Amino acid sequence: MTPAQHKSDRPVAALLVPDILALLEDAPGDVAAETEEMHAADLADVVEAMPREKVGEFLRALSPNRAAQVIEYLDEELRSEFLEHVTTEQAAEIISEMTPDDRADVLEDLEEETADEILSDLSEEEREETERLLQYEPDTAGGLMTTEFVSVEQSLSVDEALARFRAKARSGLRESLHAIYVVDVEGRLVGVMSLRELVAAPDGASVADVMHTEIVSVSASADRKEVARVTSEYDLVAVPVVDGFGRIVGAVTVDDVIDAIVEEQTEDVQKLGAVQPLDDPYFVSSFWDVARRRVGWLVILFVGEMFTGTAMRAYEETLAQAIVLTLFIPLIISSGGNSGSQSSTLITRALAVGDVELRDALLVLRRELGQGVVLGACLGAIGFVRALLWHSGPGVSAVVAVSLVLVVLVGTVVGAMMPLVLKRLGFDPALASSPFVASTVDVTGLVIYFTVARQLLGLG
Repeated sequence: MTPAQHKSDRPVAALLVPDILALLEDAPGDVAAETEEMHAADLADVVEAMPREKVGEFLRALSPNRAAQVIEYLDEELRSEFLEHVTTEQAAEIISEMTPDDRADVLEDLEEETADEILSDLSEEEREETERLLQYEPDTAGGLMTTEFVSVEQSLSVDEALARFRAKARSGLRESLHAIYVVDVEGRLVGVMSLRELVAAPDGASVADVMHTEIVSVSASADRKEVARVTSEYDLVAVPVVDGFGRIVGAVTVDDVIDAIVEEQTEDVQKLGAVQPLDDPYFVSSFWDVARRRVGWLVILFVGEMFTGTAMRAYEETLAQAIVLTLFIPLIISSGGNSGSQSSTLITRALAVGDVELRDALLVLRRELGQGVVLGACLGAIGFVRALLWHSGPGVSAVVAVSLVLVVLVGTVVGAMMPLVLKRLGFDPALASSPFVASTVDVTGLVIYFTVARQLLGLG
């Protein structure tokens, strides 16, 4: 399912709304036929641009199958609002037309009581299948997978396997037709093949002769990051999901992987900005929910910045003896924070995509020490020249230069190591957000700056 767009990003949909509303008013029976050629995603854009009171009327004018296709693309709030305001029978009729994974996703977003009522109205097979998917956490392979896949026994002939595939496809199977999974008598995944390989197989060949035994799969409990990594690394369009006994229980298709990647990256970016991740798109989230998710980190960062004032008070006498030092405080602390934020972002992303592992901590430290020295020397040279141009004298200029080298070095190392430390402790590395690293380095930078000033200028 794709994230909702803001209405201003759907100009074509907005233009179509008046015509569709007029059709809904004058000839509601023609709505389904008139919108038949539109892609369900485009039609969902039209629905989201409609007045809320017309959404239910429009969706009810469509066939259950078409309504199900459109609802899959609606934002969660609008979808839930519609399903909670129609009868249980109507909701069940629409939801039963969805693929198993989308059906579970939709029910996951509804109130528990409403979801239970709809589930009880589904067929026994659909209910059991959906309840099985709902048992998995949403951000795991089990929560992403569909149970619509084709599997055949390795003992079958190619002709028998083709017949099995045709029967599955004709039964309404819509997902995971990209690969055919081969199982043994106990349902364990032992091979995989494409439809092309099955069709092109020699006459009289068996499935065991055609299948590939080099299988890439994930466990049902695997995190969505792992699913995305496997999909990307092996260029797969579907990833088989197995249980603890190696039996195939589903497959994660590439469209769901893309959605998972978008959600994961959205969460990481929000964490990097010191925002507790939003559950809904920005314009769907309530004003107070957004404020609540921002204020916690702001308070923590604010308290952290208080130590900056404490550090400055501790060096009040030093500042009184050389007031010119105050001119360079913003330069010093911002340089340390910026270098730390760079390192934190680089390592957090490297951890997310598997470029860096915990065992690489010493290598990262060594590399970032070198980076810190080079970057610090570069900024230190610029700072030295700038201080001289401000007629601060060679002594203060040297303080600025040396401080920049040390502060940037510390900021770089702290920014690089903090994500690794957090991951080692079991926390999300994205919590080492740029503002958090910057606040930490601010205090350290001031201590370094004033210590260097005391040493080089002989201040008290």
